[in-house]
Amino acid sequence: MPTFRALAKTVAIAASILCVAAAAPVEPLFVPVFKEDFPDAFVLPHGSGFIAYSTNNGPNVPMAQSSDLIHWSFVGDASGKKRDALPRLGSWAKEGFTWAPEVLQLGDKYLLYYTASDTRKNAQCIGVAIASDPLGPFVDSNAEPIVCQTDLGGSIDADAFRDSDGKLYLYFKNDGNRVHARTSLWGQPLAPDGLSVTGQPAELVKDDQGWEARVVEAPTMVRSPAGYELFFSGGFFGWNVEEGGLSPYAMGYASCSGPLGPCQAAAENPILHSFYDRHAGCLSGPGHQSIFEAGSHAFMSFHAWEASSGCRKVDDRRYLYIAPIFWKDGKPQIAPSLRPQNAE
Repeated sequence: MPTFRALAKTVAIAASILCVAAAAPVEPLFVPVFKEDFPDAFVLPHGSGFIAYSTNNGPNVPMAQSSDLIHWSFVGDASGKKRDALPRLGSWAKEGFTWAPEVLQLGDKYLLYYTASDTRKNAQCIGVAIASDPLGPFVDSNAEPIVCQTDLGGSIDADAFRDSDGKLYLYFKNDGNRVHARTSLWGQPLAPDGLSVTGQPAELVKDDQGWEARVVEAPTMVRSPAGYELFFSGGFFGWNVEEGGLSPYAMGYASCSGPLGPCQAAAENPILHSFYDRHAGCLSGPGHQSIFEAGSHAFMSFHAWEASSGCRKVDDRRYLYIAPIFWKDGKPQIAPSLRPQNAE
C-alpha cells in the first residue's frame, strides 16, 4: 500500500478548506468518501492503510479498505462477494441483527466487539470475537454474550478503549428505547485479555439533554489534549419524514475526569447535526462516530443519510464520511470532510 504521502496531501487540502470555510464556502462542508450503504462504521488504521467495519448489510460484518481515507472499496472474497469479517456468530446469537462492530488490536491478536440478537434473551447483546488477521475470520467461542443488560432493554454499541497505562475498558449503551425506557452510556473495565468485563458498570452519560430526545448511543472514549472525552450520538436516527424535515440524529460529547467518569455533557452539544444550506450543503443524521489517528493527525468517521439534491430522503442508505478533528481552547472542532473530487 502507499505511504502516508497521499494522506498528508489530503490533510493539507482539508486545512486549506477550513481556512476559507468561515468566510465563503464554495463547496459543501461535508461530502461522503464512500457512497455505499455502510452504517455505524469503525475505522482501524492498519499498516499504511485503513480497514473499516460496518453494521450487517449482506455479510454479518462487511469491510471496506482504503490507502488514503478518500478512496474506499469493499473487501471481497475469492468469489468477488463482500468478505465477512465474522462469517459465523457466537452460538448465543442469531443472524440479521449484527450491529456496530469495533476492532481492538491487542498484541498479535485482533478483538472484534459486536452487537447481535441473543436467541434466548430476546434482546440485543454484546459479544467479542478474536482473529489473528484484522480481515478475519473472527471467531466468537463464547456460549454467552459478554455484556447484556436485560433489565435495561439489552446492550448495544460496544467501544473498546485502551488507556495510556494499558488498562482496557468497554463502553456501551443500554438499549432502553427498545423497551420504551431511558437510555444511558456505561463504562466497565475489561480483563487484560479483552475477552470479558470485570467489576461493575459505571453510568457515565444520561439522556437528559433536550436534543437527545431520550436516546444516547454510540459511545467513543478518547484521550484528547483536554483529557478524557466521551463522544456519542443522540436522537432518532431516521429521517423526520412525517414533518418534512431532516433526521434529528446528531453528535455530542462529554468531558470525563477518568475512564470511568464522572462525565459532564458539553453545554454546546450537539457539535454536529443535520443542516441544509445553499453554501454549506446538506447533511442528514450525522452520527455513530469513530475517532482514530493517522500520522500526527486525528480524524473522525461518521455516517449520514443519502440525500437528494434538494436534501430529501432517497434510499435507506447511510454513507461514510471522514473529517479531520482537532482541539481549540480545550474543545473539539470538526473540520470540513475529506472529499474524493479534490484527491488528485
